[in-house]
Amino acid sequence: MKHLAAYLLLGLGGNTSPSASDVKDVLDSVGIEADDDRLDKLISELKGKNISELIAEGSSKLASVPSGGSGGGAASGGAAAGGAAPAEVEPKGDNGKNGDDTDVSDEDMGFGLFD
Repeated sequence: MKHLAAYLLLGLGGNTSPSASDVKDVLDSVGIEADDDRLDKLISELKGKNISELIAEGSSKLASVPSGGSGGGAASGGAAAGGAAPAEVEPKGDNGKNGDDTDVSDEDMGFGLFD
């Protein structure tokens, strides 16, 4: 995916036929090492093709794929009639202080955007 993103960025910049070296230069500029096998495959498959036409062709194919947007069942509205909702029950015990660190941030999640 990172190779394709770099290829598309080069295309947006005016390079209509980026080479493997061009893609490597873009990736190197942001500290990413290119996978030569994948890059060579990408370049060979896109050689001589117009990216705009490929994107338009792909978009038309995706338009025919059902997306499940036909609606669904109605959401439950709660109790139809009756008294007040039951009071919320708080858990008994040590109020969540059982030794596990629940304040750990999941911001990084162990991987980067271009790994």
